Amino acid sequence: MSANNALHIAVLGGDGIGPEVMAPALEILRRIEATTDLKFRFTEAPAGASHYKETGKSMPDSTIRLCEEADAILLGACGLPSVRYPDNTEIAPQIELRMIFDLYAGVRPARLIPGVRSTIVGADEKGVDLVVIRESTEGLFASMGKGVVTDSEARETMVITRRTSERLFDFSFRLAERRKARGKANGGLTCVDKANVFKAFAFFREIFDESAKRHPNVKADHLYIDAAAAMLVKRPWDFDVMVTENMFGDILSDLTAGLIGGMGMAPSADIGDRYAVFQPCHGTAPDIMGQGKANPTAMILSVAMMLDWLADKHGLESAAEAGERIERAVDKVYAEGIKPFEFGGSNGTADVAKAVLAAL
Repeated sequence: MSANNALHIAVLGGDGIGPEVMAPALEILRRIEATTDLKFRFTEAPAGASHYKETGKSMPDSTIRLCEEADAILLGACGLPSVRYPDNTEIAPQIELRMIFDLYAGVRPARLIPGVRSTIVGADEKGVDLVVIRESTEGLFASMGKGVVTDSEARETMVITRRTSERLFDFSFRLAERRKARGKANGGLTCVDKANVFKAFAFFREIFDESAKRHPNVKADHLYIDAAAAMLVKRPWDFDVMVTENMFGDILSDLTAGLIGGMGMAPSADIGDRYAVFQPCHGTAPDIMGQGKANPTAMILSVAMMLDWLADKHGLESAAEAGERIERAVDKVYAEGIKPFEFGGSNGTADVAKAVLAAL
């Protein structure tokens, strides 16, 4: 934190609806600032496909320096389907930031909010409250931009290292312990892999089992990825924390978002030993850009995650309380009947933001 104790937040609005959902998130932080002893300093910076189209770079060096200096990074959403690198991949500063700052733990909560319908029969009564932790720097994504393509075949390489896996599992066990202490769940952690087929995943599982011995208070178990996917769409309430490889986590976190109403309800964080980025799981949705239809809930809940992380990092109890206040406010407005466009309702970005602000 800076000398005046203001938390410095790097704000990267990004592309499409990114800036549209970022605006209410900052309003909520200003409301928190006005009603607590917390202080914030926001610095906006460019990143994304639009910046690439103008300059040939996804982010200027000044954005990276800002992120390095800030206490936390808020990211709206980046990328546009029509703007691509020469190899036809999309512009993805969110992935680049993970690599630059070694943000190995991708935290993807999936909590069914009262008043939001789930596609899973029984979820309304039993509830869904789980977290997918996706390793975010290795796995199949380690090959990003490095794959080999010829006229006859294409190859990508999956990488799993002991150092990153040990940090990932220790992070995951600690999160399971924290959730258990807060009374949120049963404190269980499931390693999701494909260890019956791939040596790399057998190595992954072996390191998980070693970490489990250091955390005896957490119930540790394993599932193969295919079985995990099948169980999630039948009994998602049986899960607490799940940890997995990068690509598997990419897919599972979208699946679990679908269980709680969709991507507009799904916050996320990419966390390392020192830095962290907080952003909604959804994309830039250029089809609704500028229409006021974007659901800002995932962005707002990502702010709550940021406050909880800052509380842990700096020992700020008021930040943790503020994050919980935001979650309660979101729960209240959905329980009272707010219905965003993505659910077939008529409440847009401004309506959701206004309701959450009022509930605060």
